[in-house]
Amino acid sequence: MENYAPAKLISMKTESAITEKWIQDQIEEDPSILGLGDDLQFRDRERRQPRAGRLDLLLEDEDRRRYEVEVQLGPTDESHIIRTIEYWDIERRRYPQYDHCAVIVAEDITSRFLNVISLFNGHIPLVAIKMQALEVGTQSTLVFTKVLDEIKLGFDEEDQPGEPTDRSYWEKTAAKGTVKLVDRLLKHINGLLTTALELNFNKHYIGIYRDKQPFNFVVFRPKKKFVNLEIRLDRSEDIDHELDNSDFDVMAYDKQFGNYRLRLTQADVEEFDELLQRLLKEAYQRRGG
Repeated sequence: MENYAPAKLISMKTESAITEKWIQDQIEEDPSILGLGDDLQFRDRERRQPRAGRLDLLLEDEDRRRYEVEVQLGPTDESHIIRTIEYWDIERRRYPQYDHCAVIVAEDITSRFLNVISLFNGHIPLVAIKMQALEVGTQSTLVFTKVLDEIKLGFDEEDQPGEPTDRSYWEKTAAKGTVKLVDRLLKHINGLLTTALELNFNKHYIGIYRDKQPFNFVVFRPKKKFVNLEIRLDRSEDIDHELDNSDFDVMAYDKQFGNYRLRLTQADVEEFDELLQRLLKEAYQRRGG
């Protein structure tokens, strides 16, 4: 290629022109460079923490998830890890209405500290990002590489189905009417498929049985006047757009379990919208149906 230029690695620790402030400037201008999502928005910088210093950067995505970001030149160390987790903990306690994730950004994340960080991961939502400064021709740039992604811990509704219950439990907990809505939804779903599915009543949700085995491509959570429907699908812009332009009451996408969450009323179930049919069928097929 005629325009090829070799990249030269720059040591941020020794390069006087590169400071933490300059790096924060670049992230503030375009938070997406961290690789945590294109919808990230800058919220705050050098955010004062009660009796604990200042948080480098606070970012937030469209699902109201906040990222507490700490930046360090050179290799990460014990104090950097502790400070990052401490700021994350302070923010999540002060603002529990948001989901929070701690983010460590450092020029070098050594194998020793990567092992230490890995011990926290799964119990503390934690992401480690290695940053590099490169000189390409007469230009310089920053490259961010995620070296430790967040591990989501949670019950697997298929391997550990939770405490079994029955229909009467849900009729008392929610209402007979909304449990009947679940029946009608299952009838609609079975009408789309060649395999007959059954309801699996558990304490915190009503799942799906296929051939007497849990097969939760969709989960029902009846309430007093409506049913929360969770459809297990990877998030996509096309589905987001279709749901945004539909008449459904759409709740936030659940990143932890990979669910689209809809709030359905009797009218929704009676009509059984074509979009809903398609999403349910797609979820079934992606789960191996």
